[in-house]
Amino acid sequence: MILGLPKKTLIIIGVIAAVVVIYAFGQKGQADAQGSPTGCKVSVTADVLNARETAAGNGKVVGKYLRGAEFDAQPVVQNGFRKIADGKWVADSFVKPVPGAKC
Repeated sequence: MILGLPKKTLIIIGVIAAVVVIYAFGQKGQADAQGSPTGCKVSVTADVLNARETAAGNGKVVGKYLRGAEFDAQPVVQNGFRKIADGKWVADSFVKPVPGAKC
């Protein structure tokens, strides 16, 4: 007996834990394939991408993303900028939808 539990009980606990882990990884894969809550998820293609407060090149910079970063976006493009959140826009030419995304 390990930890005061019979061997059979430990095996059952181990199997249940393994099933939970496998299920959790399977759910993560499904969420990635579906994209974001809006159905639009993008990946950055520029070395560094500025996020701006407005859909304009002279808008205040409110964040930065590095090449390969993936994040949820909106299926809205205005003046060449994709909306990623309220008050947050990125140049659409420097992001690409991830496979399976509906942008």
